[in-house]
Amino acid sequence: MDKEMSQEYYALLEEIQAVDFVLVELTLYLDTHPQDYQAIQQFNQYAKQSKHLKKQYESLYGPLRQYGESYSSYPWNWADAPWPWQV
Repeated sequence: MDKEMSQEYYALLEEIQAVDFVLVELTLYLDTHPQDYQAIQQFNQYAKQSKHLKKQYESLYGPLRQYGESYSSYPWNWADAPWPWQV
């Protein structure tokens, strides 16, 4: 990867990773505590935040997720590097 990305790019990716980490942890917790209303509220809040951050990322930098989770612009831009997992 030869292309250097902006600090905002890295900050947004890091925020997405942090929010998604919280979602993974809440999912594991809720698997064993399915009646915890507060945890469910937190999960829904972070899920909404994750969706918003990913939409923001894609509007600025292109597709983030494959398999129907992200749209491609024309021409097909999945070949554009760097991919989020390469940084």
